[in-house]
Amino acid sequence: MVQPNLQELKENFDLFDDWEERYKYLIDLGKNLEPMPESLKTDETIVKGCTSRVWLICETNDKFQYHFTADSDAHIVKGLIAILLSAYEGKTAEEIGAVNIDDAFEEIGLNQHLSPNRRNGFFAMVERVRALSS
Repeated sequence: MVQPNLQELKENFDLFDDWEERYKYLIDLGKNLEPMPESLKTDETIVKGCTSRVWLICETNDKFQYHFTADSDAHIVKGLIAILLSAYEGKTAEEIGAVNIDDAFEEIGLNQHLSPNRRNGFFAMVERVRALSS
């Protein structure tokens, strides 16, 4: 499934009047993630710094574009993974480095409506993406 880009995500979140609807949308985003095989859910692929369990791997193609596969044991976190993929999927290392994920996170409103643990976990995933793509 093709993920919406960050601008499309912001516009989609803006369609909802309250955060209960936005959380439902976030969870729905996570339900549409590409499944991660259980064999890839190992200690080496786990993202440190997340309260929930999150696994993340990356591969590159011959155009040096990164493809990420990730999963979590928490529905909201799966939605956060979908946002992460919207920002980074199919990009080169240079493009990944140019993404201002902090602004996107704020524009969507997640900085105000997520618990500190979920926010920290999201940015732990961002750091993992940056590390894997550098």
